[in-house]
Amino acid sequence: MALIFHLTYKDAWEAARPAGEYAAPSLAEEGFIHCSKDIPQLLKVAGRLYPGETGLLVLDVDLERLTSPLKNEPSRSGEIYPHIYGILNADAVVRERVLEVDADGGHFVEG
Repeated sequence: MALIFHLTYKDAWEAARPAGEYAAPSLAEEGFIHCSKDIPQLLKVAGRLYPGETGLLVLDVDLERLTSPLKNEPSRSGEIYPHIYGILNADAVVRERVLEVDADGGHFVEG
């Protein structure tokens, strides 16, 4: 099973899940949903954009179940990130994990 990872607020995911689809704010703003290719990349994003924040979830997205198009594209730094061009169908999310914060304010994911 090939996976990508999306970081979102727990409240946003829980509100969207009953409808069976999730649209991150970036979908309306930029035309795609930001994802990460692996957990180390996701943790770098979390540290840069959400330092010390709690209430975040990591969604493990199964690419075989994803119904919207996916493109791997470079960021401004040149690092390649997966972008979902459309809604994230909830049944493509095969696991939800809490993004934990350690005593120093850094993030980690268990499991």
